[in-house]
Amino acid sequence: MDRLIYVAMSGAKNSETRQATIANNLANVTTPGFRAELASARAVAALGGPGMGTRAYVVQQTAAADLSPGIFQQTGRDLDVAIRGNGWLTVQTSSGEAYTRNGSFAIDSSGLLKTHSGEIVQGESGPLTIPENNRATIAPDGTVTAIDMANPTQTVEVGRLKLVNPPDAQMEKGLDGLFRQRNGETAQADPEVRLASGGVEGSNVNSVEQLVNMISTQRHFDMQIKLLTTAEQNSRSASSLLSLNS
Repeated sequence: MDRLIYVAMSGAKNSETRQATIANNLANVTTPGFRAELASARAVAALGGPGMGTRAYVVQQTAAADLSPGIFQQTGRDLDVAIRGNGWLTVQTSSGEAYTRNGSFAIDSSGLLKTHSGEIVQGESGPLTIPENNRATIAPDGTVTAIDMANPTQTVEVGRLKLVNPPDAQMEKGLDGLFRQRNGETAQADPEVRLASGGVEGSNVNSVEQLVNMISTQRHFDMQIKLLTTAEQNSRSASSLLSLNS
């Protein structure tokens, strides 16, 4: 069978995967701290005989993420923070520590500081609990302070957010949208990381760029389908000629 079928099929599959990545990026264009995913692939030459030098299969490579910063969005909430420059916020998941740039927090019924997705926000000494009938504020260095709503002059330092800053090359995005170190180890707190309060970092997805990529990917997919159709027509023509000569 002509390898054209397999070559076109691998190209169409790659286009389908890339289209799914683009769609996910567009769906998260308003998600605070979201990092756009990058779909990458490489060409592998088709081997097996002469005349194949112009044909190549498409092989998926490890997915990566665009780590460029998003735009700061003012919200006015005391529990909204954004990283200034490089760095990550730490959350606790069922599989261990993970890192995010989404600094939109909330306090649950038991007083635990959590993300809106339900992950527990990690402090340098563990989870942070806000006393009942207190509101929390977060300082630029990550210090969380509880203020008694009945007596605003009475404050208690709850703890400090665990802010980390491992090299970007070591960070890997998981299926849950959170980042972890590639070596599986937990990152050490970095006292140099600073926060901006009263707002969140927006998604770094460029919607116009993603829409252009979506159109380009769809055209590439259509081209691969046409190649499959051409291969089928060639096969039928060859079978017809062979039947006439038999």
